[in-house]
Amino acid sequence: MVQENALRIGKPFAQIDGDILRPLESFPTKTWWIAFLISASALAVFVGVLIYSFFKGLGIFGINNPVGWGFYIINFVFWVGIGHAGTLISAILYLFRQKWRTSINRASEAMTIFAVMTAAVFPLIHVGRPWFVYWIFPYPNERGPVWVNFRSPLLWDVFAISTYFIISLVFWYMGLVPDFATMRDRLDGFQAKTKIGQILLDIRRFVLRVISLGWVGSAKTWHHYEKMALILSALATPLVLSVHTIVSFDFATSLIPGWHATIFPPYFVAGAIYSGFAMVLTLMIIMRQAFKMEAYITIKHLENMGLVILVTGMMVSFAYTMEFIMAAYSGSHNEQYVFLNRLKGPYAWAFWIMFFCNVISPHFMWFKKLRTNIKVLFVISIVVNVGMWFERFVIVVTSLHRDYLPSSWDMYIPTIYDYAMLIGSFGLFFTMFLLFVRAFPSIAIAEVKADEAGYEMAKH
Repeated sequence: MVQENALRIGKPFAQIDGDILRPLESFPTKTWWIAFLISASALAVFVGVLIYSFFKGLGIFGINNPVGWGFYIINFVFWVGIGHAGTLISAILYLFRQKWRTSINRASEAMTIFAVMTAAVFPLIHVGRPWFVYWIFPYPNERGPVWVNFRSPLLWDVFAISTYFIISLVFWYMGLVPDFATMRDRLDGFQAKTKIGQILLDIRRFVLRVISLGWVGSAKTWHHYEKMALILSALATPLVLSVHTIVSFDFATSLIPGWHATIFPPYFVAGAIYSGFAMVLTLMIIMRQAFKMEAYITIKHLENMGLVILVTGMMVSFAYTMEFIMAAYSGSHNEQYVFLNRLKGPYAWAFWIMFFCNVISPHFMWFKKLRTNIKVLFVISIVVNVGMWFERFVIVVTSLHRDYLPSSWDMYIPTIYDYAMLIGSFGLFFTMFLLFVRAFPSIAIAEVKADEAGYEMAKH
């Protein structure tokens, strides 16, 4: 009861519509324009380096013989992990009827889609000839006996991530349908002052009529909607576990020291939820402050996300510990050397950044005063994602740059183009997210109002 009261909004439905749709119906603020220009500039750098790499080849990046993917596989795994929180919030918390997901599920679902789209760019680049990327899909073709290798984890990635993207996209769109209908109905009373404005208004009305799929809001419609949401949640829930499990197989099915470990699947899943919730927390705090959504994204929402970060952070810390214990227990000199190299080798600085960010920082969430402090939550959410990026750096680089043969050892030194692609990937993600908050309701209006109606019925 304490939690329900803490999440209660207590506003009339018309005011809820106006508050949530205000960013869509008003001219963008100066802050939004500054953020958009920064992210769009980073995106332009990303596209420029990408086109340049097509002309010059992958040699412009820091990859070498032992470290074959470098930043590409690091960024790929990082962005796939970011996308995990959206499905967990949408599907698993829905199945468990957690009401606190209502105000954050829409933005987290959008974040999932944009993160997966960003992640998909990196394997596309690294195939060398991206115009032949359709070869990775198994279909009847004229290439005779040349088929995809179904035993390759990279092919499993294709199936897992494409399925994940499609389910997430459908879940996100179907959740938007009632809100599209609300936007459609609000436009009925509007009349533009100019002829061009009226034409644009009519186009917008037509588009909203089409994408709202004839939603009327009747009891029968809501019954079908609830059944659809339940089925999609049941389908999406296994994906939370399967997608990053299969991504971990890219490493775990190899014989590289430091990779060949059975702990990787649960370790990667916990890390994905950890980084995903940290990114959701970052975005929710920014949205809360920028759009004055304090009544909808409450301290209780942020506190619950902080608790999830604490739990998954403890899981990740346990996985780090078990990696070292199993390396010592294995008796394999190669395995033991990889972990000693992480501790005190040339990339030890990356390991200790990872350790501080991922193992030390979540312990601040034990204290209620800190996990209800917005500034502390914002800093920790960023620190966690910095740590999770360095985790992937440590896993990839320290295992590859010194493997079995000392004669093949080499240092991996990223070039300016590697850093440009890293920064540009954030530009791509944030550009799409900033456009999303200007074009779609960032909070699920229908679900917020349904929760409010439930509180009123329970009170009476």
